[in-house]
Amino acid sequence: MSNSAHIILKNISKYYTEGDQQRLVFKDVDLEIQPGEFVVLLGRSGSGKSTLLNILSGIDEPSSGQVIVNDIDLTNLSEQDRTLFRRQYIGFIFQLFNLIPTLTVLENVLLPLELTGKLKKAHHEHVARLLSAVRLTDRVNSFPDKLSGGEQQRVAILRALIHKPLLLLADEPTGNLDSDTSRQVLNLMTTLVRKEGKTLVLVTHSQEVAQLADRIFVFRKGQLIEQHSKGESV
Repeated sequence: MSNSAHIILKNISKYYTEGDQQRLVFKDVDLEIQPGEFVVLLGRSGSGKSTLLNILSGIDEPSSGQVIVNDIDLTNLSEQDRTLFRRQYIGFIFQLFNLIPTLTVLENVLLPLELTGKLKKAHHEHVARLLSAVRLTDRVNSFPDKLSGGEQQRVAILRALIHKPLLLLADEPTGNLDSDTSRQVLNLMTTLVRKEGKTLVLVTHSQEVAQLADRIFVFRKGQLIEQHSKGESV
């Protein structure tokens, strides 16, 4: 399998049932993302951005349509197989960092390798080099509650990349950070992702963040529309 994700969405629709009503999130979304491409999803709260990330990862299923990642149709996999696919091939970066509070920085970064049974002694040395590269060497044995927001997000980025996923999914990764820290974290994330040649899909409200992407898509009234001008208003 390639080292980055080629994604094809075919006629993806998502509805939620609320009582006797069906609420449409989005309908008939078609999208192709090339390996190594950085795509941003823009849109107002509740427009479907995070729902689409969950569908891309196999956490959630579409109401109809197909999700194909490197010729694997996720919509044909069982829940268990989607979980195994996600652990092996997908990395996540969240707004709230989602670090395990009882694990040290080193243990948090190594967690995806431990979950997939791939953890080896050499990985400890590799993580030490990565932590040095992001100026966290002195934090290797610290717990998350002792780190600043920017430090926690740097750890989360390394954790998302450590198992060399095909696809990196980022949901408002700088939403809890001040503007200076946000800029530093974004630069780090995009530099590492570009260097590794990974496919990145990032959800944001920020036009400034979107400027870094190869392509920008906007959710409007249940449709996903490509935004050709990066200056175009959401």
